[in-house]
Amino acid sequence: MPTAIVIDDDRAVARLVAKALEDADVEVVSAETGEDGLDLLRQTNPDVVLLDIMLPEANGLELAQKIHHLDAKLPVIFITSSEDSSVAIEAMKLGAYDYVIKPLGIEQIQDLVERALATRRLMQSPVILEESSASSPDGDLLVGRSPELLEVYKQIGRVAAQDVAVLIRGESGTGKELIARAIYHHSKRSEQCFLAVNCAALSDTLLESELFGHEKGAFTGANQQHIGKFEQCNGGTIFLDEVGDMSPKTQAKVLRLLQEQRFERVGGTQTIEVDVRVVSATNRDLEQMVKDGEYRLDLLHRLNAFEIHLPALRDRGQDLQLLIKHFLARFKRELNKEVHGVSDQAMELLLQYDWPGNIRELQGSLRKSILMTTGPVLVPECLPDAIREHNANAIAPRAAVGGASADGGSEWERFIQEREASKSTDLYAEALEWMERRLLTHVLQKHSGNQSKAATELGITRGSLRHKIKSLGISIENVVRDSEEVDD
Repeated sequence: MPTAIVIDDDRAVARLVAKALEDADVEVVSAETGEDGLDLLRQTNPDVVLLDIMLPEANGLELAQKIHHLDAKLPVIFITSSEDSSVAIEAMKLGAYDYVIKPLGIEQIQDLVERALATRRLMQSPVILEESSASSPDGDLLVGRSPELLEVYKQIGRVAAQDVAVLIRGESGTGKELIARAIYHHSKRSEQCFLAVNCAALSDTLLESELFGHEKGAFTGANQQHIGKFEQCNGGTIFLDEVGDMSPKTQAKVLRLLQEQRFERVGGTQTIEVDVRVVSATNRDLEQMVKDGEYRLDLLHRLNAFEIHLPALRDRGQDLQLLIKHFLARFKRELNKEVHGVSDQAMELLLQYDWPGNIRELQGSLRKSILMTTGPVLVPECLPDAIREHNANAIAPRAAVGGASADGGSEWERFIQEREASKSTDLYAEALEWMERRLLTHVLQKHSGNQSKAATELGITRGSLRHKIKSLGISIENVVRDSEEVDD
């Protein structure tokens, strides 16, 4: 359970914070003096600190520095009763996370603490580069041993210690933030701050304010001065996700920051200098955007000092099986479900699905499937409809083997091309399995699912046919239904 420390001589503040977080599964402990707060920090190893900047016997800035020396990655949220936020701003430059002005609001505290805890987790949980699916209780695991992912590991190793900008490319859901965190955790800045910003999730004005901060009155709703992520992250690493979604105005400001490491807050004139490493990611074709006049070529060059391409899940071969086992073990623990494995039929359906949403879709599908299951083994009935329906169409094709598909191409040629593109090292066995599945499906369709007649025509025993139906994941119900649809 996460722990929050409140250091404030006003007991009402601690009570309000405890009330705000009572449904958030966060333990709240409090101290009324700076020294007691430091002792509590050493004893409890908290995840966030809420600190009154005007304690009677302590200087807030000095206390913030002591906290920073004890734990540089600990988010500190300052509490101030003054509209003059210059002291809090100064403290934030020394590593604080944010500040709030009294009187405190419950929703405001909930939002700030939730975001601070998420930032704490990103900085504290290491990303471990492993070539196995073993679970890691101490951090997030990059699972995979395909040649494509091994190359990603090598690239992380090459660039992590070099203080240059990195651009991570890949489809949505492939795990680009995990790669960014791996670069951070293996870099020289690993003891400093790490912050992540999704550029696609905010409007132009809000994104500019989020990145660079704003002065009081800079725009409607700017009721107080706000410190942006670049200023907060001074000395550390910032991850800009979906960097292709920035407006031209924001692009220009980010370019200047990369060139000069300086900027002005929105509505301000004071030039602020920072030392920040930028790691960015995109699923868009930035080169085409440059041609279309939607993206700055000079910014692309600055962001792309080093490039890492993250392959789609469908291009990672046997990594899919490793990921299924890894997430099964993880969600079994998280959801407290006694699920010990995946049935052959369910595994076949999972392996044949294209996963357009990549690892994010795989995680969501497995979590839902584990919640649905009532037994110790994950079976096809527990899988999402999209996976079962996709594979029902693949298992019971209406075209003959090698024949023309609905889009005018050859299923056989498409299968070979897909396996070659994935750099298969077992093409012979995969091709035999592909042909066997379609042959059995064709004969079963012909006899409306009658296994005795199908076995006779195939020249094998009925027991052998049943075994093949099971091992190949053929659904008799789907075969019969598809046959009836063709007859209509």
